Amino acid sequence: MLVPRSGVLPAPVRRTLLYRQATGHLPPLLRPRTFTEKLNWRITLDRRDLLAPTCDKLAMKEHARRLAPGLVRVPETLWAGTDVGELADVELADHWVLKPNHSCIRRLFGRGPADVADLRRRTAGWVQERYWRKSEEWAYRRARPCLLVEEFIGVPGVVPADLKVVVVGGEPRLVELHTGRDDDHGTRLYSPEWEPLPWTIGYRPGPDADPPERLEDLLKAATALADGFDMLRVDCYEVDGELWFGELTPYPGAGLSPLEPDLDAWLGATWTLPPLRHTRG
Repeated sequence: MLVPRSGVLPAPVRRTLLYRQATGHLPPLLRPRTFTEKLNWRITLDRRDLLAPTCDKLAMKEHARRLAPGLVRVPETLWAGTDVGELADVELADHWVLKPNHSCIRRLFGRGPADVADLRRRTAGWVQERYWRKSEEWAYRRARPCLLVEEFIGVPGVVPADLKVVVVGGEPRLVELHTGRDDDHGTRLYSPEWEPLPWTIGYRPGPDADPPERLEDLLKAATALADGFDMLRVDCYEVDGELWFGELTPYPGAGLSPLEPDLDAWLGATWTLPPLRHTRG
């Protein structure tokens, strides 16, 4: 089923069609029960000021510095702006990464001084992109449209494994370990006590792994950064015993990922949505 382009139908209708295309059924908005149903409810209806900055990468880096000092390190921002030509006058690290502030997935890796002409070509349209239209994720619409360059974390040429903590009701419920992000993406899920869980959320099963050295700090940081949110996913990296902040997301998988039915039901049961009257912002 093809979903009409943005602007032809109202955003809530487009979102409903996207959800149906991904799951095979219409989302219940009156009584959502599963995790993905509640994510869809949040995306469609929840406009609280609390959620507004969560997809703005620069804002969330400041959030991490403020709420989790001593638990996670935040990658240094070397530059932020809308014109990559400014990078000609910026002293960059030996290894760095460039990404949009207001979207995800896109990123470029660089070394030393910036090749401005190459960056102009490769990032053409990034600032103007209305990423929020892809899945109607409202908080992306509130993020400042710009680019940022930050220090690269880990071994050059190797993207470190992601540790994603799903915090619901103020408690870490599970940890996703994502590996091979650039070639053979695999996922293993663990309990907060690092007991293996049987789900893979649509990816190939990743390799078994020992618990992170900083597991306790990871869970403390995730709890601190998700304080006040009924649900939030906190993404970090651990490199050489150092815990680094990645990003936050109020919309894991855009609410369209193929969660196993029992995982979808269990996570949904732990999540109490706010009253609809409190979601207007």
